[in-house]
Amino acid sequence: MPKRILQGVVVSDKQEKTLVVKVERRFTHPLLKKTVRKSKNYHAHVENKTQKVGDTVSIEETKPISKLKRWIVIDEAAAAKAGE
Repeated sequence: MPKRILQGVVVSDKQEKTLVVKVERRFTHPLLKKTVRKSKNYHAHVENKTQKVGDTVSIEETKPISKLKRWIVIDEAAAAKAGE
């Protein structure tokens, strides 16, 4: 099964090797037929942190690293390619 890749915005970079990334998804409500936006925060592991709050990053699913971290930040070149 392929690893999922999501794009989101960094909302917190206060932890040492962790970024909190907000990923927003849009979908049509099944009953109301209206576009709904839902967001979720993911804790993502990063070794050398160059991202700041407000930056757009791509995160990739991985094996559990800690209690909350199941995602890693993939490098900027790969993130730009995934976004195209």
